[in-house]
Amino acid sequence: MSELLLEGSTTPADAAPPLTRTRLRRRPGAKLVTGSVMVVVIVLFGLIAPLFTQDPRAVSDIGLAGPTGAHLLGTTQTGQDVLAQLAYGTRGSLLIGVLVGLLTLILSAFFGIIGSYVGGALDELFSLISNVMLIIPGLPLMIVIGSYVQHKSIFLVAGVLALTGWAAGARVLRGQTLSLRNRDYVLAARVSGEKTWRVITVEILPNLLPVMSSGFVFSIIFAILGEAGLSFIGIGSTGSLTWGTMLANAQNGQALLLGGWWWFVPPGLLIALFGCGLSLINFSIDEVINPRLRAPRLVKLQRKAS
Repeated sequence: MSELLLEGSTTPADAAPPLTRTRLRRRPGAKLVTGSVMVVVIVLFGLIAPLFTQDPRAVSDIGLAGPTGAHLLGTTQTGQDVLAQLAYGTRGSLLIGVLVGLLTLILSAFFGIIGSYVGGALDELFSLISNVMLIIPGLPLMIVIGSYVQHKSIFLVAGVLALTGWAAGARVLRGQTLSLRNRDYVLAARVSGEKTWRVITVEILPNLLPVMSSGFVFSIIFAILGEAGLSFIGIGSTGSLTWGTMLANAQNGQALLLGGWWWFVPPGLLIALFGCGLSLINFSIDEVINPRLRAPRLVKLQRKAS
C-alpha cells in the first residue's frame, strides 16, 4: 500500500493525512452495505412476517386468484394464501441455509485445520476423506436417500447438503493451515510448550476467520439453491414450506400455463435477491482477504478524498 501513488501526483498513498487514511479504512464498501441491507430485510421478513399472516395451509374456495386486499399476493390453486406461504417458506429456507452453513463450517474446519496442523498419517487420512467427498455428487445421493426415506425433513435435507458440500472448504483451509503452521509466532508457541488445541485456536484460527467467513456465506447460498433444486424435481423436504417447495407446487399446479405469476415469481425473486445479497457480502470479504482486490478500491477512495 505504501507504494501506491495517486494518478497525477507524486505523493505516496501513505503520505496522506492520518485523518484521511482512517476515514478511508473505516468507510464500508458499497457492496457490503447493499448486500447487508438486502439480507437483513429478507431475514426480518422471515422472522416477523409469519407472526402476522394466516395459516399457510388453510384452504379456501378462492383458487388461483390474483392479488387482492384480502390476499396481497393472491392465492394458490387450492386457495392457500401465497403471502403466508412466502413468509413461512422464507423461514424454512433460511433455516436450511444456516444449518448447512454451520455444519459445513464445522466439518471443513475439523478436516482441514486439525489434519494439516497435526500432519503425518492423520493429514493423509483426512485428505483422502476430503477427496472422496469431493467426487460424491449431492443429487444422486439425495435420490438414493429419497427412495428409502418416505418423510424427508428439513434436517435430513440439510444434512445431505452439508455432507456433500464441506470438502471443498476443507481443502482451502488445509492449504492455509499448512502455510500458517510454519510461521514464526506458531513455532514460538509450540516451542514454549503451548498445547495443540491452544495453538490452533489462538494462533492459527484467528488468521483463518476471513476465509471461513467467506466459506460460510457461500455454503448458505449453495444450501438454499440446492434445496430449491431438489424440491423443484420432487425430492426435497416433505411437509415443510420453503422457497423450493413453493416453486415445486407452482409447477405442479401449472401456474405458468394458467398465468398465476403471483405464485412462482415471489419465491423466485427472493431466492435471487438473497443470493445476490450474500454474493455481495462474499465479494466484500474477498476484498479483505485478497490485497490485490483491496488496493484498487483504496486508490479510488483516495482520489475521491483528494
